[in-house]
Amino acid sequence: MIAFIKGKVFSYGLDWVILSTSGGVGYRIFTAHKNQLKMEQDLLLFTHHHIREDDQQLFGFFSQDELVLFQQLISVKGLGPKTALTMMNASSYSQLVGAIESQNVNYLRSMPGIGPKTASQIVLDLKGKLVETSNKKVEGHPLLQDVLTALKSLGYKANELNGLDKELMHHLDKPLDECIKLSLKWILTRKGGF
Repeated sequence: MIAFIKGKVFSYGLDWVILSTSGGVGYRIFTAHKNQLKMEQDLLLFTHHHIREDDQQLFGFFSQDELVLFQQLISVKGLGPKTALTMMNASSYSQLVGAIESQNVNYLRSMPGIGPKTASQIVLDLKGKLVETSNKKVEGHPLLQDVLTALKSLGYKANELNGLDKELMHHLDKPLDECIKLSLKWILTRKGGF
């Protein structure tokens, strides 16, 4: 199984992106993040490899929480991966989880391709089962390792970076340069700077 793919945005369309990896391979990945993509952008997507008898598809997400939500949605009877991706494109992660947890069937019915029966089934199957994976340790996350390496090359010591993993936990869906900027701001704040 392919857990994640890291590469540069080679091209993208309405619901897909082609990531060019360092090995010279381009992966076509369906994603709900079209508005956040830029050509030549470095990107890491957590992936779900969907295999059918006649087709194989990759679905990619900026965070592990989104990946888990997608996998839970497609476990609901009658809800396929394209419909789940459309739902995630039409709503934010927190709104979708909130609607499921609060049994807001009307909100779910407002999603493209979701009727009353499917909306009720989503609540029945998933209420109380949505767990945020961001609560798990992120120490081994490749993006976090890249940020730590960059900061150490700037002269920051390991003890100055203690607690950075918790700070970046909810930002690991952002590009590397943005995570480095957030980290520098966090370090300055801890030192009583700006």
